[in-house]
Parts: sequence; C-alpha cells; structure tokens
Amino acid sequence: MALSIARARFGAAVAGAFLGGLVVASSFDLTRLGHAQNAGKPTPQEVKALADQSNAFVAIAEHVTPAVVSIEATREARAAAPRNRGRVPPGMEEFFQQFDPRRQAPSEASGSGFIVTKDGYILTNNHVVEDADRVNVTLTDHRVFKARVVGRDPTTDVAVIKIDGGTFPTVTIGDETGARIGEWVLAIGNPLGLDFTVTAGIISAKGRGGRELRNLLPGQYAISDFIQTDAAINPGNSGGPLVNIRGEVIGINGAIASPTGFYTGYGFAIPITLAKGVMDDIVRFGKVRRPVLGIAIDDVSPEDAQVAGLKTIAGVKVGGFNPPDDSPAEKAGMEAGDIIVAVDGKPVDRVSTLQRIVRRHEPGETVALDVMRYGTRKSFKVRLAEAPADELTVAQSDAPEVSPAGMVTGKLGITVEPVTTDFSRQFNLTGAQRGLRVTDVAHGSPAYGKLFQNGDVITEIIYPGPRRPVRSAADLQKALDSLKNGDVISLFVVTVSPQGQSTRVVNIRVGD
Repeated sequence: MALSIARARFGAAVAGAFLGGLVVASSFDLTRLGHAQNAGKPTPQEVKALADQSNAFVAIAEHVTPAVVSIEATREARAAAPRNRGRVPPGMEEFFQQFDPRRQAPSEASGSGFIVTKDGYILTNNHVVEDADRVNVTLTDHRVFKARVVGRDPTTDVAVIKIDGGTFPTVTIGDETGARIGEWVLAIGNPLGLDFTVTAGIISAKGRGGRELRNLLPGQYAISDFIQTDAAINPGNSGGPLVNIRGEVIGINGAIASPTGFYTGYGFAIPITLAKGVMDDIVRFGKVRRPVLGIAIDDVSPEDAQVAGLKTIAGVKVGGFNPPDDSPAEKAGMEAGDIIVAVDGKPVDRVSTLQRIVRRHEPGETVALDVMRYGTRKSFKVRLAEAPADELTVAQSDAPEVSPAGMVTGKLGITVEPVTTDFSRQFNLTGAQRGLRVTDVAHGSPAYGKLFQNGDVITEIIYPGPRRPVRSAADLQKALDSLKNGDVISLFVVTVSPQGQSTRVVNIRVGD
C-alpha cells in the first residue's frame, strides 16, 4: 500500500511539474524573430516554468534508469553438416568442417531490458537473446550477472530472462491503452554502444500493424500492434522501456523504420499489456498460451466495406480458416468474407485491435463476435482454441558443461595444454615460465578478449592466494573449483611472439 501511494505521489508530482511547465511555456512566442531580438531577460516565472518542464524528464530518468539493464548475448559458432561425410578420415571431420563456407561464425548481440520483479525477472526482445548460448546483464551500478533465458515468444518478439543475486530495482508497469497520440514519452536503453541513454519524443501513432509491419514478426500467429514514437531509437535500444510522463513503462522498444538501419524518425514499441501477458504465461505455464479464433485475417479495404454494406472502412476481413475443418470460428458458423466489426461488444476497426482484444482472453473462453456478411449483421459465439506452441522456445538448460581433457570451460571458457619442450625452446621460456599454453578461447566466454590463444602462457595464480605456480590443467581447474560465479581470479600471464616476451596480470570474473 505504501509503495502504491509513493508511486502515485511520484506520478502526480512529475505530471504536475511537466504539465505546468508545458502550459506556461506554450504561452511564450519563442518563434517570432522580432520578439527574440527585442525581448529582455526572461522573468523568474518563465525560468521556473521551463525548469519544471526539464525537471520532469530528469525525475522520470532517475526513477526508471536504475531498473534498465544492458544485455550482451553471445552465440557460439555453429557447424554445418559435413558435406563429405563418409569421405573424410575418422576423427578429421571437425578439421575439414572449419573450412566449410556454410559454417556460421560466432556472433554477439547487444540490447536492453528492464527489471520487472525484485527477484530478477527481466523483459526484453526475443531477437536480442534468440539462439544465444550465453547472456550477460549489466546494471547501471556496473554489476554484471549471468542471465538465464526463461522463455521467449517470436510471435510477439518478447523474451523473459532471469538474474539471481538479491533485491533489484524495478520499473513501474503502466497501461498503454489509455495513452493518447501526442503524449510525451521517453525511450531508455543502450543504443550504439552508449550505455543507459535517455531520449524524448511523443507517441506518434497507436495500433500500428499494417502488412509491412506484420512482416517484422514470423509465423501465422504473429501479433502486430505497435506503438509508434519519434523518440530516438537505434540499434541497442531493443528491449528497453518506453516510458510515459508518469514514469510508467507502456512499451518495449523493438524496431525502427529506416532505410539505413539507424534512427530516421520512426520507432516502434510492443505494448506493455501484451508483453506482460506473455511474461505471465511463460513464468506460470512455461509457454505462451495464445488464444486463437482459427481464422486468416486482414484489414478492410474500401471494396470490402462496400460489399459488406459498411458505412465506414473499418473492421477485420475473414480470409479463410486455420486449421481447415477444425477452426473454432468455422465451427461456430462464420464464413470466409465475413467482416468482424465487434468483439464482446467492443468495436473492431483493424487487425491489431482484434488481436489485442482476443489476446486478453484465455484459451477455452468464449467470445461474442459481430460480423457483417454482404449487408447483413450476424452474431456468433466462438470458443477460443490454443495456438500450437511450436514457435515458442522455453527454458534453456542449466546443466553443467562436460569438459574434454585440457578444456577449462564454464568458469573461464579456454582450452589449455602444458608448454612443450619445443615451444619453450622456440620462445626462450625459463623453467618457471613453463606453465599452461592457451590454445583456444571460447567466443563470448569470461576470458574472451582477456586471454589470447597460442601466444599466452598462464604461469601463476596470484589471487585468491596464496600465489602459486600453474603447471597442469588440473592445477588451474582446482583453483576454479573453489570459486563461485562472480568471483575474480587473478592470473600471471607471459605473452610470447617472434618479437619477444611480455608479461601481464589478467583479472577475470568467472562464470558459467
């Protein structure tokens, strides 16, 4: 109750300051050249009004940003099926496979997200974490956590990930249904490598779901019902919150309309009520329970409206049924060519509106549909079915990785081998420098970018103490086994090359 009151006071204060400043500022004639040239100093009232307007944005940013996170998702290299299976000597398949042009290289994706619950559930975009082998989350206080993908839904581009570690700051979830075109909004995220950036704009449109936008999402059950904004959204903003002037999240920033791939004035966000429904399903049921009418749909054209006897060009046209002969709508008596004009008494003007209303129901519930059929209005009761869940990926495995000989995975993500006599002689290593040679570093692993294959030799563990030499993979693994995720290990490393030797201390935060 106290939290609700505090949030209400915060929202009232911000809205009051913002609107007060906006009203007073709107009375200024700042665009007249003569006024700009001849005016004296601004009055204290004018200065205060503009300061109030600015402070409203400041208050929103300070309130929301601590719960916004930066996400780094790593996808390991994917090996293609061998083309020469049966013609390659046994045990050499992996060697020849590395030269296959179809082999997919390792990749990294970055994006944003926001913490919804104090125990660490985070909403983001599906495309940020899709097919990721490793997901790391960074908070504004620079803490880094390994995240687990709880579930994701390609048809809405929503994903839920989870971090562990204590009581986290959270955002306030709003309701975008009451938002109006022209209202101010803020987009918060991590665009173009710039951490925790805040941009401002307005809601440019709602219910964006034309054919060109529906193509952003895959599958016949894709839901396209975007909030359009002119707040600057760029690559890296994906998954971050779109926030109203009360500091409430009303959307997940997900896409931009741009011929260049960068911001050109139009961005799109997934409505928060839709995203929250997806999250609740994933957390509660382990999958998205998507209610469907079993129809192929499209927006109404002028010709459709004329044939149906509609006075306005609005509604949703039934193009067919899916699956054939087992569609709930077809069983209820609907026909291809019907124009849906209302659901449960609520007017339906376009596809996104129909999807929004239906999505608020559960599979198995019954909805009332009003349709126009060539000039005649008809009503049907349709029991909603559940869409197949084949497009949903749920819960990545948390099973520990099994390491082959010489591999120190999970904690560091490296492959090592003892320094050989030939290697030691080639690079003039002393007896004390004959430690572990790094032969491979997994892309995106804790050691990635800190240790380098073939040239680095780990000779000592400095921290946690006592300082001790490393001569075998077992020595290093024993030290790692004593550490938990998030701990730091300090290694003394000799780097060798034809040009000579150098030494350095490398500190690595271990994690799976």
